[in-house]
Amino acid sequence: MTLSDSSPPTATPVSTAFLGLGVMGDPMAGHLARAGHRVTVYNRTASKAHDWVRRNGGTSAPTPRQAAAEADFVFSCVGNDDDLRAVTLGPDGAFAAMRPGAVYVDHTTTSADVARELAQAARERGLWFIDAPVSGGQAGAQHGTLTVMCGGDAQAFDRARPVIAAYARAVTRLGDNGAGQLCKMVNQIAIAGVVQSLAEALAFGERAGLDLPTVLQVIGKGAAQSWQMDNRGPTMIEGRYDFGFAVDLMRKDFALCLNEARQNGARLPVLALVDQFYADVQAAGGGRLDTSSLLLRLRDKAR
Repeated sequence: MTLSDSSPPTATPVSTAFLGLGVMGDPMAGHLARAGHRVTVYNRTASKAHDWVRRNGGTSAPTPRQAAAEADFVFSCVGNDDDLRAVTLGPDGAFAAMRPGAVYVDHTTTSADVARELAQAARERGLWFIDAPVSGGQAGAQHGTLTVMCGGDAQAFDRARPVIAAYARAVTRLGDNGAGQLCKMVNQIAIAGVVQSLAEALAFGERAGLDLPTVLQVIGKGAAQSWQMDNRGPTMIEGRYDFGFAVDLMRKDFALCLNEARQNGARLPVLALVDQFYADVQAAGGGRLDTSSLLLRLRDKAR
């Protein structure tokens, strides 16, 4: 396996389609347009596609099939396994119209199983499929600084990598189909303990009467420093959670991790525990809050 990342070459303008214009897909597709690529967009709610065209140019299509018909590269960022199947398979799916040799790049966080399933379906049609989940959140999508973890054929990856670079700072192939999704699971498993530990630390510091902004400045210069501390610590102190990656989506990702662990025998005791804590946040009506809202649960219990 060869790892390929950092500073991909600038891509020659190509014909692309982007399926799914949520908080991630909308800015990602926008970066493709600003990089000079021809972009046709599809969204289940057509008004979002029309608004994207108004802001970015390009065209919109009423079905994934019509969006993908002339594309060299088709990208998607939808909700889950079933949503991905809906935009790829069937008479109105993208696979029905894509030209032989075209590459489908999926940025949805899904199971590794569906990535392998769709890769096989693509091969049977003379297409290439790359599972390419991302890390960096909404801010990364907006600023074009996402980290992209890819699984798929090496030659297809080499073709797609310069195009993906329009919205990414690192694009890496981890192995064959499914490897990108498995890497994203590793990412989410690592994040789970960090966010919970940061929430516990801030709750403790608050109960101890410390000046928390100063505490963050001090410990952020030492071994406790993390992306979560730098980017979410200040907003957690302020009690701001109406942004970022939602608890509902994190629990979806955790379910994928736990299911994969049951298949491969890995033990995830911390992830399972933090998943229960997020369930508490959901039960209190916080499903759409940022994942850093774990602090709310601790503050409530401290009263």
